[in-house]
Amino acid sequence: MTAVVTVTLNPAIDQTLSIPGFAVGQVNRVVESRSDAGGKGVNVASFLADLGVDVITTGLLGSDNAAPFESLFLRKQIEDRFVRIAGSTRVGIKIVDGHQTTDINFPGLSPTADDLAELNDRILALAEPGRWFVLSGSVPPGVPSGIYASMIDSIHGKGGCVALDTSGPALREALASRPEVVKPNVGELSELIGGEPSDVVAAARALGVGRVAVSMGEAGAVFVDGDSALRARPPKVPVRSTVGAGDAMVAGLVYGMIRELALEEAARFATASGAYAVTRVGSGIEDPDEHRTLMSRVEIERL
Repeated sequence: MTAVVTVTLNPAIDQTLSIPGFAVGQVNRVVESRSDAGGKGVNVASFLADLGVDVITTGLLGSDNAAPFESLFLRKQIEDRFVRIAGSTRVGIKIVDGHQTTDINFPGLSPTADDLAELNDRILALAEPGRWFVLSGSVPPGVPSGIYASMIDSIHGKGGCVALDTSGPALREALASRPEVVKPNVGELSELIGGEPSDVVAAARALGVGRVAVSMGEAGAVFVDGDSALRARPPKVPVRSTVGAGDAMVAGLVYGMIRELALEEAARFATASGAYAVTRVGSGIEDPDEHRTLMSRVEIERL
C-alpha cells in the first residue's frame, strides 16, 4: 500500500493542563500536565501509523524545538520530510476541566518565500498517481490563504488524491480545486453557505466534493458520498479531551479511502476513531481492541 502523506503548515506542541473545575478569573490549580507533538496533520499521521499505514509527514517545523516531533516520528516509524524553518514551533495550551476543553492557540511562525518553495518542491517530489495526501490545519501568518488550493492543483497534476481539513478562506478557496474528501464541522459548513444549513446533506453535496463528512460533536456526523448519505452517532464514552478528535476522524476517513471501504463502513470507522480519541490525551491508538469495540457500537442511520 502506497504511503499516505500528511501536510501540516502550522504544527504545535500541545501542552495539556488538567484543571478540575477550571474557572475564569479565579485561582486554578493544575493536577496534571503533559506536552505532545501536535498539529492537525501530525495527529492524523500518528493515528494512521497506529493503524498500520505507512506515513510520510511534511510541512513547516521550527528548528529550535523540533525534538518532540522527531521523537514521535521515530517511535511510530513515520518518515520525516518536514522543512525546518527558523525559530520555535508554537505551543498550544489545552485546559481540560473534566467536562470540556478550552484551547489557547498562538498564531505560529511566519515562513519565508524560500521555506514555502522548499515545501512545494517536497510535495511535488512525493506526489504520484493514487497517493493520498492529507492537508490539514490553519495557515501560518503571512502565508496566502490560497496555499491549499495551489497544493491540491499540484497533487492532482501528479495523479494524487487529497483529503482536506481546514477552515475560513483557506477552505473556501481550496474547494474550487476539488479535493476528494473534506471534513468541515457544522460551524464551518454554515460559514461556507452563509447561514445554518436547514439540510446538512444538501449543503454537503453543494460543496462539489466526492466524499464529505460534517462533524457535529456528540451528535455524530453526516457522511455524504455520491447518491448515499447517512448519519453516524458515536457511543457514549468518558471524555478526557476533545483535542485531536477531528484529526482521528480524518485519519479514519482516509483509512476508509485507501481500503476502499463503502460509505457505511468508512463512517463507522471514522466515527469510532473520533470517539476513541476523546477518551485519551494525546494522539494515536493505545488500545486497538477498544477501538474495534467502539466501531461495533456506532449507530448508523440512512438519510
